[in-house]
Amino acid sequence: MASVQRAKATLDDLYRTPEKAELIGGKIVTFMATRRKPNRVAFRIRRSLGDHAAQILLGEAYTDDMGFAIPVLPSERESFSPDASYHRRPFPKDAMRFVSGAPHFAVEVRSDNDYTPAAELEMAEKRADYFLAGTEVVWDVDTIAESIYLYRAVDPEHPVTFHRGDTANAEPAVPGWRIDVDWIFS
Repeated sequence: MASVQRAKATLDDLYRTPEKAELIGGKIVTFMATRRKPNRVAFRIRRSLGDHAAQILLGEAYTDDMGFAIPVLPSERESFSPDASYHRRPFPKDAMRFVSGAPHFAVEVRSDNDYTPAAELEMAEKRADYFLAGTEVVWDVDTIAESIYLYRAVDPEHPVTFHRGDTANAEPAVPGWRIDVDWIFS
């Protein structure tokens, strides 16, 4: 019996996808809508990043629907859409397109279904992809423990942990930016 092969999806297909999605292995991978607490956490981080970028006149902060187009990685990933992000430059000539290249800082905020062994593996693989694509810092935001795990490309196996009562940063990706962990989770 003959099998039917589907054409690989492209960035143009991703542009036409109405929901949050990423391009991985020639397939459009869509994501479930964000729940209340993870959305509020991501919004507060993005808001603080945006205020900081405007103050220092460097870079832009983005919400979870921002697309970053990257060269195909060994995992076959071709894009990212983090929950919040910061990118210094370059920006696309056409402001209606995805940013070409990885974000300098990516934030992944966990929902309640992101705590299984399979989800842990998937998040570790995605962090590795971020670093391979050029991201400097990735935050893994644990909404249950109300902690932030900062991973740096220069030492990806040794995260720095920020808890309530701490002031978090994303050095060196976002120079000078600081955010109160209590405020993020309040």
